[in-house]
Amino acid sequence: MFLKMRKLIPLMLLAAVLHSCSEYQKVLKNEDVKPKYDLAEKFYNEGDFKRANRLFEQIAPKYVGKPQGERVMFFFANSYFKIKDYNFSGYQFERFIKSYPKSDKIQEAAFIGAKSYYMLSPEYSLDQTDTDKALQKLQNFINTYPDSEFFPEANVMAQELTTKKEKKSIEIAKQYNKLGEFNFPLLVSAVAALDNFVSDNPGSIYREDALYYKVEATTNLALNSTDDKKPERLETAKSAYNTLKRYFPETKYAKKADNLLEKIEKEIKSK
Repeated sequence: MFLKMRKLIPLMLLAAVLHSCSEYQKVLKNEDVKPKYDLAEKFYNEGDFKRANRLFEQIAPKYVGKPQGERVMFFFANSYFKIKDYNFSGYQFERFIKSYPKSDKIQEAAFIGAKSYYMLSPEYSLDQTDTDKALQKLQNFINTYPDSEFFPEANVMAQELTTKKEKKSIEIAKQYNKLGEFNFPLLVSAVAALDNFVSDNPGSIYREDALYYKVEATTNLALNSTDDKKPERLETAKSAYNTLKRYFPETKYAKKADNLLEKIEKEIKSK
């Protein structure tokens, strides 16, 4: 008996799947909206978001202005998120928020919409347009719903994206500094980029890095300057070293920075 049941179960499951597929195809081609609504909600509740999304896509326009419209539009937007189509998810949640600003689901919609753009944010080395949009959406959510249950997660995501943008900025500055070894005028750009980074990101985890690379860039710039510019630039380099040590007395760059200071002081004494 047990062996028979073991053989029957896969067949029963297969039959159920085939029936579901047949029912789905039949309803999909049907012009009647109600069966599509019922089946879409059934699929949604069962976690079959791909088929639910297809059905919601067909019926959403038919429910505009109707009592079920809010429910349909939320499920439609969220089904996009569930199938990882974050572009459409973000767009549909924006539409939901505009259409139903007093909805009980407004906080969740604003959060998932913002999270959709967060999911689109690329690696720090790539263009950060989507990151900027995600940060704007997350910051709007944080400012609008400080007591929301989603606030902690939104805060974490916003901080992660902020750090990603800081990473990109510091890497650009470091690249200027590296290229400046062979093209000294680029060291001016490196110093400017590092100054901007420190000014714009006072609490950044990369602040120590920025302060050190400024020491490196200003030192190399001073040592390779013409005689009329060298004294002032040496003092700037020494000031950069002092700033690094003031904010980070036990800096991880201590050995490198001290070596640079020796070169600065040796050059100053030679004048």
